[in-house]
Amino acid sequence: MKDTTISQSVRYVGADDKTIDLFEGQYVVPNGISYNSYVILDEKIAVMDTVDKRASDEWMENVEKVLDGKQPDYLVVTHLEPDHAANIQALAEKYPEMTVVASAKAVSMLPQFFTLDFSHRCQAVKEGDTLSLGSHTLHFVMAPMVHWPEVMVVYESSEKILFSADGFGKFGALDTEEDWTCEARRYFINIVGKYGMQVQALLKKAASLDIQTICPLHGPILKENLGFYLNKYDIWSSYRPEDEGVLVAYASIHGNTAQAAKEMAEILKVKGVEKIEVMDLARDDMSEAVENAFRYSRMVVAAPSYDAWVLPCMDTFLRKLKAKNYQNRRVAVMENGSWAPSAGRCMKELLGEMKNVTVCEPMVTIRSTVKPETVTTMEQLADVLLEK
Repeated sequence: MKDTTISQSVRYVGADDKTIDLFEGQYVVPNGISYNSYVILDEKIAVMDTVDKRASDEWMENVEKVLDGKQPDYLVVTHLEPDHAANIQALAEKYPEMTVVASAKAVSMLPQFFTLDFSHRCQAVKEGDTLSLGSHTLHFVMAPMVHWPEVMVVYESSEKILFSADGFGKFGALDTEEDWTCEARRYFINIVGKYGMQVQALLKKAASLDIQTICPLHGPILKENLGFYLNKYDIWSSYRPEDEGVLVAYASIHGNTAQAAKEMAEILKVKGVEKIEVMDLARDDMSEAVENAFRYSRMVVAAPSYDAWVLPCMDTFLRKLKAKNYQNRRVAVMENGSWAPSAGRCMKELLGEMKNVTVCEPMVTIRSTVKPETVTTMEQLADVLLEK
């Protein structure tokens, strides 16, 4: 279990979920997910967010244990998405004197999720507002569209803690020992990636704060080497490549396009590329393929023609990239077609809708199987792809 100790006054009350198969109904989470929630104990007591309904009972037990018979004065809601907010009404009904503190947008959205009348129970806060709990003071920082419109983060100035909402979160339960970067990157790119500009704005605000601990709503509490995590977020949210390398993403019907993709990877390796990922879009995790497209500086897409378009999994992949604001990359295109190749045209069309994506020429057209002349064109394309 990751260390969830924060301080004597700030306590972790979240829960792991190892039974979930798909996060947000679409992302495979083999190591589960954590739903993080915190309690600040002071003259006034604040509960910082709730958890998903899947962990309601465990969370409520954790909260009651930390409260030890005391009554919370505030429930601070940084994000209203149900994996963090499912128990707002339950806690409000259990503690009728408790005030719900949230952004004005979140307050207006509460009736969409709950039947309880919160109209006399809410305190709407805005940018720069503060709330004193005694020796702890909460500073509210609005973070609209990171990644919902009502989001805010909260800075506690006495212990220098940033309650970062979905920021700096990752897939994986807290009892999982794994590298932070990989699953944090997949989490960020697929869930928050579209909103890079808004994340950049939030990072600028965070730069003015003396942050010593980051408490996200998913994943481990971050206490050391915070510059590492802030730098990763700066790279990801500004759509800069994290690594010099190539993702070779392919779709294949009978294996011929797969063979061509793997041969292209070998050509790139011979030409000195050290980091190459080859992914089968029909079988490998699509969210990981999207993650790797953003991770690397260059990409090769290879797919066969299908119904006068392109094989559906490639279509899905490219549309997901567009939805997440894929940009600032060089891309090589390889198509396969036995009689009327259409995949290249379709992939170029989709790539052409993305910002500052350079489609390299010459495009490789495979007529059913790879021939010596195909390899020659692949080598030429590789040279162009690797140009600075």
